[in-house]
Amino acid sequence: MDPRVRPASMSVTGFDFAGWSQDQLARVEQALDVWVTADAPHGLDHGAPAALVDAMRYAVLDGGKRLRPLLVLASCEAVGGNPQAALRAACATELIHAYSLVHDDLPCMDNDVLRRGKPTVHVKFGEAQALLAGDALQALAFEILTPDEAGIPAVLQARLCRLLAQAAGSAGMAGGQAIDLASVGHTLTERQLREMHRLKTGALLQGSVLMGAACAEVAACREQAVAAHAALANYGAAIGLAFQVVDDILDVTADSATLGKTAGKDAVGDKPTYVSLLGLERSRAHAQELLLEALAALDASGLARTAALRALAHMVVDRHA
Repeated sequence: MDPRVRPASMSVTGFDFAGWSQDQLARVEQALDVWVTADAPHGLDHGAPAALVDAMRYAVLDGGKRLRPLLVLASCEAVGGNPQAALRAACATELIHAYSLVHDDLPCMDNDVLRRGKPTVHVKFGEAQALLAGDALQALAFEILTPDEAGIPAVLQARLCRLLAQAAGSAGMAGGQAIDLASVGHTLTERQLREMHRLKTGALLQGSVLMGAACAEVAACREQAVAAHAALANYGAAIGLAFQVVDDILDVTADSATLGKTAGKDAVGDKPTYVSLLGLERSRAHAQELLLEALAALDASGLARTAALRALAHMVVDRHA
């Protein structure tokens, strides 16, 4: 390990991260349970809509770290934003994440059978229903972001939709997955690997931070607002990449029961990873470097309420699953 890089502590002095995250997760779970509704249209043969909603709820509820929603809520808190808009944005990011996992697990993609400690959606419900469930979750994310209620201005709704679409589309998550599929069996440079993961994993994590920040009113000092936004973007980029570096490490150091998904898939699938390129110890050091980058970005933001974002950065790097 680089002697300049010190392992970071999970603790953030004076901040009850466990209590904060428990409260936020309860809000998110309750909202997802309401919005991923079982109220399907009636009058169609074979009960197809209800079965589709069952698959959607199976994909979203009762599982996952909810990192993206927590990033939205923590970022909104840091800038003093609209909590109602932030909750909707938090749930929308989780729906997009869930849809991506459903599709990634399909036989035409990663062909995985285990996700969040249970059978993947296509194993449980069949490939066609899984494909439709992913499609419906993606559509629902944008529906949630555009409510009729007056508490969220239309201009904010549009901005949140744009940020989420950018993070999920061809210049974000979907584009990164395309690169990932095309890279099987090939050796990538570190720059190429970084770019792939910046899109595939990092874009939605960074987008979550930026969506939370977008929930704030325009600051009185435009220069301060621009500086804070740039710092949060840097923070999101650093933890987005750190998450993938740690994922690559865990794929070779943890078992399937701990991960909740099939361990060792990257090596079996001949996929380029940070561990295959840099080795295990250098990958661990790089994760710590990225953590320090994220924390430095928060220091540069000028924002006072960043304790939750700091704790989330530690959680990303120090996690074991």
